Amino acid sequence: MKVRNFSKTTRSNLITYGMVIVAYIIVEIFLRAGMVSSLIEGLLVPLCVYVILAVSLNLTVGISGELSLGHAGFMCVGAFAGATFSKCVEEVITFGPLRFLLALLIGTLCAALFGILVGIPVLRLKGDYLAIVTLAFGEIIKNVVNVIYLGRDSRGFHVSIKDTISLGLEDEGEVIIKGAQGITGTPNDSTFLWGIILILITLFIVINLINSRTGRAIMAIRDNRIAAESVGVSVTKYKLLAFSVSAALAGTAGVLYAHNLSTLTALPKNFGYNMSITILVFVVLGGIGNIRGSVIAAVVLTLLPELLRGLNDYRMLIYAIILIATMIFTSSPGGQEIQERIKLFFERRKTKEA
Repeated sequence: MKVRNFSKTTRSNLITYGMVIVAYIIVEIFLRAGMVSSLIEGLLVPLCVYVILAVSLNLTVGISGELSLGHAGFMCVGAFAGATFSKCVEEVITFGPLRFLLALLIGTLCAALFGILVGIPVLRLKGDYLAIVTLAFGEIIKNVVNVIYLGRDSRGFHVSIKDTISLGLEDEGEVIIKGAQGITGTPNDSTFLWGIILILITLFIVINLINSRTGRAIMAIRDNRIAAESVGVSVTKYKLLAFSVSAALAGTAGVLYAHNLSTLTALPKNFGYNMSITILVFVVLGGIGNIRGSVIAAVVLTLLPELLRGLNDYRMLIYAIILIATMIFTSSPGGQEIQERIKLFFERRKTKEA
């Protein structure tokens, strides 16, 4: 029985990895054949960013059972940490892949650090209170970044919250972060291939964490905290671990996002609460706790508005109707019954063929 369950889990995981790889191969074939519009081509890297964000948030919301609305804040930390590093070492490290790898490492570690610092006090809260505090964290991060001015010269780095003049830079000095204007001239090191690689790494980390002893402890806390504590499971330790890993992966997505733009700004549409809500919609629509569903939902919901662009004023209305209908189908008792019937039909067909 255990061997059968193991093989079933392994098969499901391989299908998830294979789905991503096959999608990459198909897109590359279309790109080389010139069958992809420039608009869709420009969405490829953001698609990868959203998939990483959705999968990482599902670790907190679906696996750990904690409602977090500050995911965009961790993305913002990773984006600006990675972009600042790349901007500073652009002339020293001229090899793009190496520079991008180091930026990924720094952005991920910074986001993980913020995840730990935020998680220690915040994870003592539950439900709506946790959601409100994490939402506030995301807004604080965005607004703090908007007032920071960072520059460097021969004397080192200078920080101010007033303006660039207050930095007191020498004539040869360089302003790296310009407050609300953000960072300009970040190396465009992000590519679709990098995005796919990072998606596979994210899936590997999350899936292996879920199927490990640590993942089972996290899910035990989610299902029954008192019972988990009674058998010696450290609630604080495992909840903080899931939260910090989720934050670190959001930082990774932020670095990928930052290196796809010529100018990085902490605008509300980029790192505000709307972004956090959008990521949460991906998770809920794909199925809370369903990693493969998060990947599919992130791709579909990102591409759908662009595919409906030809309908002009009606495209967002159709998008909303499709979103509502899908939510009803996936969450209502009637919709779940239909899904079970479809699943049972294919299982019976598979049994007959065997």
